[in-house]
Amino acid sequence: MNWLEQTGLSLLHRFDPETAHGLALRALQLGLAPTTGTLTSPRLRTTLAGLHLPNPLGLAAGFDKNAIALRPLSRAGFGFLEVGAATPRAQPGNPKPRLFRLREDRAVINRFGFNNDGMDAIARRLKDRPRDAVIGLNLGANKDSANRAEDFALVLKTCAGDLDFATVNVSSPNTERLRELQGKAALGALLGNVVQTRDALERSIPVFLKIAPDLSDAEIADVAEIALSSGIDGLIATNTTLDRDGLTSPHAQEKGGLSGAPLFEKSTRVLARLYGETQGRLPIIGVGGIASPEDAYAKIRAGASAVQLYSALVYHGLGLVPVIANGLDALLENDGFARVSDAVGTDTAKWR
Repeated sequence: MNWLEQTGLSLLHRFDPETAHGLALRALQLGLAPTTGTLTSPRLRTTLAGLHLPNPLGLAAGFDKNAIALRPLSRAGFGFLEVGAATPRAQPGNPKPRLFRLREDRAVINRFGFNNDGMDAIARRLKDRPRDAVIGLNLGANKDSANRAEDFALVLKTCAGDLDFATVNVSSPNTERLRELQGKAALGALLGNVVQTRDALERSIPVFLKIAPDLSDAEIADVAEIALSSGIDGLIATNTTLDRDGLTSPHAQEKGGLSGAPLFEKSTRVLARLYGETQGRLPIIGVGGIASPEDAYAKIRAGASAVQLYSALVYHGLGLVPVIANGLDALLENDGFARVSDAVGTDTAKWR
């Protein structure tokens, strides 16, 4: 991190976390944030569910909920971006405060509750997206919806024309009863509806399923079975956790989903189990606690075809992106891997 970014982060941390988040997005819009351009190499270039990525490092959903900073983010060095979550109707989310920095734990707790401008506003912004980037949308459901399963398909149908992929998010802990949709019967019906909607589009796009890290082994096996039979194109492991073990921050017991460093081990174990249950037949995006090249490399060797980060940016800024991408390239070279895809799943035993 250079001195300018370090100064900027220091200033942002003087504000409450949600205000700082908004200021960071505004800085991006104004061109005040660092831009790295495309980061790639023969080792880093990869394919994910048919998507050609310059590198396997993506921005996780939640940072740019409303797709307002697509152009600057597309120049920040990421291999792909995921925005949202988007719901059919705009909704304010949960009462503030709802975002907390856990500095002592290098973590974040949020209980946003799918606050967003709604699918129509987000669809309009996606029409002006940079066409040389790989951009996906996290699909959500309205809190007061009478048919949450239908909400996912509706958002997909509305926004798909300007997307490269979409993610079904049934794993946020901040919308009441949403995680119940991860049950075998409910999940099968929901994904069937989304896939049917996708297949009816003029241009088909990959659909991913994002799951929680708090599932039992039996539940992970059920998710894998449904994923393989439903026609979706991949999995994202994982969303935030409700677990608070080992935290030391004064904010540790705030309600909401925990992300950042404490999630790394739990999410990587779920990733490795999913890779084993699916026998590598579906690509998995590994998310949770990535803050270094070594973290990204461990996820890949545990079974991830690509990775995403978000919370680490709170503490390290966008300058972390080239550090991870370039460091990952060096780690792959050191271990004799010609391509990132060659390293996928080579160390699952460590995590299972």
